[in-house]
Amino acid sequence: MEYIIESSYAGERLDKYLNAILPDRSRNQIQKSIKSGKITVNGKNVTPHHFLQEGDQVVINEKEEETHVAEEPKAVKKKITIPEVPVIAETDDYIVINKPSGLLVHDDGTKLEPTVAAWLLKHAPEAATVGDDPENRPGIVHRLDKDVSGLMVVAKNQKFYDHVKKQFQKRTTLKKYSALVHGKIAREQVIINFVIERAASGHKMAARPTNQEGKTAESEVTTVKKFINYTLVKVRIKTGRTHQIRAHLAAYGNPIVGDNLYGTNIAKIHNKKLGTERIYLVSDELSFKDLDGNKQVFTIELPEAFEKMLQIIK
Repeated sequence: MEYIIESSYAGERLDKYLNAILPDRSRNQIQKSIKSGKITVNGKNVTPHHFLQEGDQVVINEKEEETHVAEEPKAVKKKITIPEVPVIAETDDYIVINKPSGLLVHDDGTKLEPTVAAWLLKHAPEAATVGDDPENRPGIVHRLDKDVSGLMVVAKNQKFYDHVKKQFQKRTTLKKYSALVHGKIAREQVIINFVIERAASGHKMAARPTNQEGKTAESEVTTVKKFINYTLVKVRIKTGRTHQIRAHLAAYGNPIVGDNLYGTNIAKIHNKKLGTERIYLVSDELSFKDLDGNKQVFTIELPEAFEKMLQIIK
């Protein structure tokens, strides 16, 4: 059985596409068929996480698959709609985007939802072979949590990917965030350097004193505006650990508004009263050097929902 990928499915993962058009087969069965080479793309063996592009030829070589042909309407019902992502700047080498809150950067294989990676393949198909793991994270140099919005740079070619990746590794890039936190922060500026380690539950990260085991992490927090029960801060991270800002601020006693994963029970109650629908953390300043060595600086305004929350808490 052969399928030619239409533009509406560009950027979708192979196993998810097949799971949609072959609803009577489990994801596990499909993945096994792909790994065994019984399902190919353009005549080549690929992984289940392979991102499809328009015009790709997907061939199912198992005879028994003839009985598993699904009507197109079933595939349409389960098709993932890739949202538009605001582009701040674009060159032949990179794209700087303003990632919306609620959008995953790349798929972890457990969720059937749109991603920045899928959007990138649709917007710039040449990124399909870019990165250390293009099958799963084409063009993705760094990431933001799903419910965090703001500036990201994605690579369109391998040369720029390697170039900017080194900058992130050497910590020469600049990343600043705006965050609205619960409570008051007494000092105008504070350096939080708790080590970061995955918590025992596995669902979040734990920030612990520096004399305990964990990866080094440093967040520079500056007070921007004080409210009665909240504080607006600017955070500059010198390391990029998973959930670093969220874990650091929570451990310091000032969890981010809307962050029910790291918030205290009291913070969660206040989040519910405020009607929060996102984490009030935004990556609003990003800078790096392009391939010519020129420093590129990008800034964005706070999202409308963030500005509205600042009016509510006055």
